[in-house]
Amino acid sequence: MALPVLSSSAVKFRRVLAQFPQELSLAFAYGSGVFRQAGAPAGHGENNMLDFVFAVDDSVTWHMMNLLKNRSHYSFLKVLGPKQISNVQSYGAGIYYNTLVPCNGRMIKYGVISTDTLIDDLLHWKTLYVAGRLQKPVKILTQNENSKLQAALVSNLKSAVTAAFLMLPESFSEEDLYMQIAGLSYTGDFRMVVGEDRLKVQNIVKPNVPHFQKLYSSILQDCPQVVYKHHLGRLEIDKSPEGQFAQLMALPRTLQQKITSLVDPPGKNRDVEEILLQVAHDPDCGIVVHQGISGIVRSSSIVQSAKTILTAG
Repeated sequence: MALPVLSSSAVKFRRVLAQFPQELSLAFAYGSGVFRQAGAPAGHGENNMLDFVFAVDDSVTWHMMNLLKNRSHYSFLKVLGPKQISNVQSYGAGIYYNTLVPCNGRMIKYGVISTDTLIDDLLHWKTLYVAGRLQKPVKILTQNENSKLQAALVSNLKSAVTAAFLMLPESFSEEDLYMQIAGLSYTGDFRMVVGEDRLKVQNIVKPNVPHFQKLYSSILQDCPQVVYKHHLGRLEIDKSPEGQFAQLMALPRTLQQKITSLVDPPGKNRDVEEILLQVAHDPDCGIVVHQGISGIVRSSSIVQSAKTILTAG
């Protein structure tokens, strides 16, 4: 039987992965070096930096092994050793990036995050930093059989759909949904004002609708609150207070807390369910959800960006 031939891109990614310690619970590549973006000339992605995230069960041990293999990837922090590197990693979004790393003729950037921190972000949206990356198409390079991680990856996608529903009108196109989902992790990110292209979300979604469909179609088909007219590319959602309350109750814990703090005056101390019921009846429900997400992303993006001063090689 003939062996399957790896595509050139798969070979390229696996060659990069081979340069690193292999104790990874999840590794994925993302960004414009992997998925075409609108407005980019043909072949432009071949010159873009390749972006990776590596999830590891033991950050200290992984950095120790990586320092032995790839010491030059690290900034001056390498002299402090793996334990201090892991301490720096734990701040902000809990991810440590080595950037502008030459590898196999390409420039790469890779982030290291602990598996537990990743699972926490996927389930609860504590920072929405890596969880937000995984709400958009990525190329999974390796994944171990961690059932808790697998369940958290699916939960993150379902939460993204739920949050998007709350911010969309009663009827909308499939592309509208994916634009809303792709924009979640940029909501409140100060870099979208001072650095990143404001058309970034649109450029991500338009050429990659089939990739978004692969991620979300089964979730949409199984969701009782939406009518998914796949052949027309349109959806209709239950916007009644009861429907919105059910969606609000299904949101990740950190977002519920952010919404609660926005709505509940200090000293009242009402329970979360009572506050979310009030929000469900509010005509500005979607705006409140947007503000809650913005609060999560803003704080994590500022701290994470500040960390680059220390971690940039």
